[in-house]
Formats: sequence, C-alpha cells, structure tokens
Amino acid sequence: MTESKRKGIYLLPNLLTTAGLFSGFYAVVASMNGRFEAAAVAIFIAMIFDGLDGRVARMTNTQSEFGAEYDSMADMVSFGVAPALVAYNWGLTGLGKIGWLAAFIYVAGAALRLARFNTQVGIADKRFFQGLASPAAAALVAGLVWVGVEYDLDGNDYGVIVAVITGLSGLLMVSNFKYNSFKEVDWHGKVPFVAMLIIMMGFVIVATEPALVLFLVFALYALAGPINTFRSVDKMRLEDVVGDHEEGDSDFANQEDNSESDAEDRK
Repeated sequence: MTESKRKGIYLLPNLLTTAGLFSGFYAVVASMNGRFEAAAVAIFIAMIFDGLDGRVARMTNTQSEFGAEYDSMADMVSFGVAPALVAYNWGLTGLGKIGWLAAFIYVAGAALRLARFNTQVGIADKRFFQGLASPAAAALVAGLVWVGVEYDLDGNDYGVIVAVITGLSGLLMVSNFKYNSFKEVDWHGKVPFVAMLIIMMGFVIVATEPALVLFLVFALYALAGPINTFRSVDKMRLEDVVGDHEEGDSDFANQEDNSESDAEDRK
C-alpha cells in the first residue's frame, strides 16, 4: 500500500498543469477554425494556470520530479507550439515558406529556452531570466493577434510584421539578454495604501482595452532585456547576446554588485 502511494502523482498541481495544457491545445484548435480571439485569450489563460501550478505545489508541499517534467512539456505546447500556430494561421500563411519558417523559429526558440531553463535550475540567478521567458514570448505573439482581431485587421495584410515579431520573439528566448524575474519581490510584505490604489487603476486600464494594454506591456518587457543588458556592460560582446554565457552571467552579477545605480535601474 505504501509503495503504491509512493508511485502516485499529486492531483492539484498536475490538475492545474493539465488545465494549462488544455488551454494551449484549445488555442491551436480555435485558430484552425478561425476563432483567433478565443485562441489568443486561451494562451493568456494558460499563463495563469502556469503561474498557479508551481505556487500551489510549493504551498502544499507537493513538488515532484514528475510535476516539473510535466509542466515543462505542457509549457512547450502552450507557449511554444500554440502561439506559433496561432500566428501562422492568422497572418503568416500568405508568406509561404517565410511564414512557416518564422513560426518554426519561434517553436525552436521555445524548445531551446525550456531546455536551457531546465538545465540551469538551482544554479542560475533567480532574480533574472536568461533570455525572454516562454510565457512572456507567447503573450507577445498572442497579444499581437488579439490586437489585430480587436481592430478588425486582416493578418495576411500585415504578414511581414507578424513574421518579424514572431521570429524575434523566438530569438529573444534563446538570447543572453537579462530579464527581471520579479522573484525578489516580497509578496508577503506590507505596502503603502496608495499602492493598492495604483493596482486597482491598473486593473481598470487593462479592463478597458485588454488586448492593446497586454500587448504593449509584454512588448515593453521584451524590449527591457536588451536595454538592461546594453546598459549593464561596458563593452558589448557576442557572448552578451547569444551563445554559452555562463561566465558572462557571473560577470553580470559582479557588475551588478559593483554598481549600485545600475542595480537600482534594473529593479
């Protein structure tokens, strides 16, 4: 009896992961049926479930190797395959080979990003992501499609723009640009009352134009990585952009410790 329990899996976190996986799969099916707004929204819903499953696992002490691997596979579908196919079905079909190549660059970037992340768990600086996180890249692509649908734009008329944003999102995922993970934020600490008012205003702004606001937020976040990296190094090298950057990571951390002003800019 004890052995059978040991071989089981935890229900709640894996249920949330399954919900995220379902949302990503639904996004693909919806885009195939021409329901691009529903497809884009489904990707954002998958982001919510992806953020919940890990936190629930830690809160309930139900972390497991199975859950970590399952989450990674689900992320590949929801934030790798789904955004690429949604973008392809909406605005890349008219570009022929260039269209599906742009979509493939995104898928390959997501796969490499997830593989690199899994191999660096426990050794990477938790304050920063190396490369654009796959959920943020998915939000950028899905946000673009959602904005296009909201403003009644035909994606094929803007195929080049869709291809550029989709391809760049894939390349940013495998870059060495530093993105703030916001993991250093103390979510249990107290904040001034005005902070709650600002958060409420943020919800109101998002509710008025969710597609446009979310797209702009993630577009600015995608740009923040290259900007912060260029500002944090004295001389830009190829290793600061792509390639094996383990030594560059320590250099980045050392520069952060030696420059209080740069550290404040990145917070």
